[in-house]
Amino acid sequence: MSERETTTLQTRCCIVGGGPAGIMLALLLARAGVAVTVLEKHGDFLRDFRGDTVHPSTLAIIDELGLRQPFDKLPQHRVTQLSGIVGGRVQQLIDFRGLQPYAYLALVPQWDFLDMLVAEARRYPTFDLRMWHKATGLIEENGRVAGVQVDSPDGPLQIRADLVVACDGRHSTLRDASGLQAMEFGAPMDVLWFRMPQAEGDPADALGIIDHGHMMVLLNRTTYWQVAFLVPKGQDATLRAQPVDVLQDAVVQLAPFFAERKSAIDSWDRVSTLAVQVDRLPRWHRPGMLLIGDAAHAMSPIGGVGINLAIQDAVAAANALAAPLRADGAIAETLLARIQRRREWPVRVVQHVQLFAQDRMIKRVLSTAGERPHVPAFLRWLLRFRVVRQIPARLFGYGIRQEHVRVGPHDPAAG
Repeated sequence: MSERETTTLQTRCCIVGGGPAGIMLALLLARAGVAVTVLEKHGDFLRDFRGDTVHPSTLAIIDELGLRQPFDKLPQHRVTQLSGIVGGRVQQLIDFRGLQPYAYLALVPQWDFLDMLVAEARRYPTFDLRMWHKATGLIEENGRVAGVQVDSPDGPLQIRADLVVACDGRHSTLRDASGLQAMEFGAPMDVLWFRMPQAEGDPADALGIIDHGHMMVLLNRTTYWQVAFLVPKGQDATLRAQPVDVLQDAVVQLAPFFAERKSAIDSWDRVSTLAVQVDRLPRWHRPGMLLIGDAAHAMSPIGGVGINLAIQDAVAAANALAAPLRADGAIAETLLARIQRRREWPVRVVQHVQLFAQDRMIKRVLSTAGERPHVPAFLRWLLRFRVVRQIPARLFGYGIRQEHVRVGPHDPAAG
């Protein structure tokens, strides 16, 4: 066989993208007895500064799958509350304490989380994960998506499938190939991600700092801080053209306790950029194809909800698709439309809250370098009460229309 000869494989469901949505959906379908092939363009899951916040909505799914014990063994830091320093004044903002059944969210390296899910999925013979396999386009026949074109380590590959699910992120190749156009809502900021070492006397939990026209969020990763430093949209290149000392000084201005550690950012190579985008497809499906997670709706990093909404999408899709995929025949597009209807409303609500926060708070802070921000007195008074601080914890942590695993393991003897 020549190098350019194309191999063809057949599967019932082909999932493109080995992130949280794709791996969770594949696990649930394989567990239900469906032949599923997952394509991941990288050779591993080791990419830094990905969505690492595992919210109570996802903890519930982990429990329902019987994976709590291996999950608890993963390296993690549990966040029970989030405070802020606004204009030099400490303010409690979000509080998970007292919420049931999970009074925290967990910061877990995404690669460890995905490895755990893959290990569970490999227990089922219908699960097929193919690393270093990059989907490059769609196979279409008679107005229907019939599979994907793939670049693989062994050369060109066609994977034909009765259903293709695009989980390949906010820069989705398959979304572009499908011709589906997203509604762009914009964002006033981008995020610079980097690490800072921890030291004795540092704050104990996650912390947001707003002052001097800057915003920064510190996430406790047990041995280091994962830092999100917000900059005005499109200013990343301008900032990187300056000495890295400019960033160091801005970080220390917000968090003076980093003064002796600022050399940890000794080069712009230490800093990753997330170009923030918020968008949503009006239509998440075509005949033979479904899009979920960031491929269908890119979320703002506000609230750290992206990974958790993607997993909720995956659970809803598995609940609806497991039985039809286990049977013979094409998957009706009306079923794919029902999945979108179920998941679109929660996405809309969260995006509305995120856009409100972007426009009313973040945009103002980043454009007013000479003013010290403050929390209005009435809001400060309200935030004294835990029940008020629990409202955003419930919205972002548990979500709206929380999904649960409805499909159990398939018994092959049952047919």
